[in-house]
Amino acid sequence: MDFMKIAIDEARKGIEKQEGGPFGAVIVKDGKIISKAHNKVLESNDPTAHAEILAIRKAAKRLGTHNLEGCELYSTSQPCPMCLSAILWARIKKLYFGCSANDASKIGFDDSEIYKMLKSQRKMPLKQEQLSRKECLELFDEWKRKKGKLY
Repeated sequence: MDFMKIAIDEARKGIEKQEGGPFGAVIVKDGKIISKAHNKVLESNDPTAHAEILAIRKAAKRLGTHNLEGCELYSTSQPCPMCLSAILWARIKKLYFGCSANDASKIGFDDSEIYKMLKSQRKMPLKQEQLSRKECLELFDEWKRKKGKLY
């Protein structure tokens, strides 16, 4: 089965419905489709509603676990930093993508500043302030002591 073609078809649905950009994703496990999604940023007014994120959410729900080890992801484009992080958190070990990040930047989806910031670890353009560290550390200690916790 051509899983990339399915991702492309999924992206095309999103374009036709004007729900988001030209991005589609399919998650496969043991040669079977677990989930598929397309970008819905415009439809949902949710900047995190990228195809990869939505496909991960659907796959996790369907499999009943946040651990998608053993799954592969097919995406019409190289994932943005947010999606790449989600893929890593989901423990997906294999990613196939069509267009490069450079290709995406040429049509207005430019992540280069984010990648530069991450690579150089320069100061983020987000004001940050640490608050209530002691109380939050107590929360972390509580988690550390918890028996039978899941990761």
